[in-house]
Amino acid sequence: MSKARERYSQLQSGRTQFLDTAVECSELTLPYLVKRDENSTGKRQLLQPYQSVGAKAVVTLAAKLMLAILPPQTAFFKLQVRDDKLGQTLDPMMRSELDLSFSKIERLIMDYIAASSDRVVVHQALKHLIVSGNALIFMGKDGLKHYPLNRYVVERDGNGNVIEIVTKELVSRKVLGISPPPTDSPNGEYGDTEDDAEVYTCVKMDESSGSWRWHQEVDDMILDGSQSTAPKNTSPWLVLRFNTVDGEDYGRGRVEEFIGDLRSLDGLSQSLVEGASVASKVVFLVSPSATTKPGTLAKAGNGAIIQGRPEDVGVVQVGKTADFATAANLAAQLEKRILEAFLVMNIRNAERVTAEEVRLTQLELEKSLGGLFSLLTVEFLVPYLNRTLLILQRSNQIPRLPKDVVRPKIVAGINSLGRGQDNEALTTFIATVAQTLGPEALMKYIDPSEAIKRLAAAQGIDVLNLVRTAEQLEQLKQQSQQDMTNKSLVDQAGQLAGTPLMDPSKNPDVAEQASAVLGNLQPPEE
Repeated sequence: MSKARERYSQLQSGRTQFLDTAVECSELTLPYLVKRDENSTGKRQLLQPYQSVGAKAVVTLAAKLMLAILPPQTAFFKLQVRDDKLGQTLDPMMRSELDLSFSKIERLIMDYIAASSDRVVVHQALKHLIVSGNALIFMGKDGLKHYPLNRYVVERDGNGNVIEIVTKELVSRKVLGISPPPTDSPNGEYGDTEDDAEVYTCVKMDESSGSWRWHQEVDDMILDGSQSTAPKNTSPWLVLRFNTVDGEDYGRGRVEEFIGDLRSLDGLSQSLVEGASVASKVVFLVSPSATTKPGTLAKAGNGAIIQGRPEDVGVVQVGKTADFATAANLAAQLEKRILEAFLVMNIRNAERVTAEEVRLTQLELEKSLGGLFSLLTVEFLVPYLNRTLLILQRSNQIPRLPKDVVRPKIVAGINSLGRGQDNEALTTFIATVAQTLGPEALMKYIDPSEAIKRLAAAQGIDVLNLVRTAEQLEQLKQQSQQDMTNKSLVDQAGQLAGTPLMDPSKNPDVAEQASAVLGNLQPPEE
């Protein structure tokens, strides 16, 4: 069995090209994200790009993805009973009560996530995914922990499934409570300094038991208490990729897809900045045979009067205005192309821009998100939810849910886009029917209750106790009819009371007749 340090070195060669590309992408966008030196603990000067378009694009896209996969106000999943189990093991009439219970569990889970720092780590991981295309998240007891690409190596099988992970990090030996390495060990074998130790975490899939096993090593020795296991589908190690390529163990980032435009924009920005700096420099030339003295001209204040001739003095001009304009136009085109690729909304610059045009532009950008986070839904949201459910069930914060009856469904990410498109299509269809055939045809052919349910489902709204059921509508109709009947009888009694025959002094039986009329009235239901 090879040691974790040796295994990390073996897998490190397959990561080199991906790390080099990630470092270059980081230098053009956010230089602090991905670093090449793994053991660097001191400060070093980071290369700063000549443009901030790349940084703006990465931050904006990361924020959009964050709101798409982990919406702040609603749950990104829904617990529901499997339809094939209704009528077999469960009474269909219990579905409303089960949905209410599931809604409470969903709120408990979202409160647990909101109280933790998971969103901060996920947002950082999303930026790494956009720039480098890879990120590793560990779901520990103290919350999430993110590993950048230069801190881990991974191996996958032919189907793209992870079979081995090895991480590397520097930890103070005082924190670990271990002694310095042996003095006869080669320099740098167990770390750069005597104060820091290289901690390797080896994670492997055990096919025989169908579970994940991992441990930590320091100085080629396994740390006590570092061994642990996890079920296959609830692993705390989430290896994320932005784009997948068949046969590659690592992913490709969004920045790599448009790195040519970013390189060109950075070069043009550098030329424009340096050229503008040269063009803004003011230098006066004085003819050698002129009577005007350079010293007199230099000492003259603003508005001063000196002796001299205007033709003796000239100003150095670059004369590159047309060239600068060409470079600026090309840079503007590249900037627009990059911002569109990273879903940064640019409103048309005109006097009359309607709200509908802004809405359509935003909708078009949201549709473009479909291909971006479809992989995140599979590789992040599903394992993240499964692990969170396992942690809360083990701590008895939520009840254990039978897997053969209850199935969690992801309703964020790509599924949220599907709901938005369903909402738009349904609204357009109802409006078209009303405009083409008229309101009468709309009320005749469209079932209002079914339309309301579909609109609520398209917008992710729970209709339980919000929209009246068919039985409640029938009861409301009967109650309305009974109220109208009672009102009619009261009006009849009032009309009879105004006639001479109803005067008690003239007709002794008036009390009995009034009692007979009022006796037909039924008290309203409470």
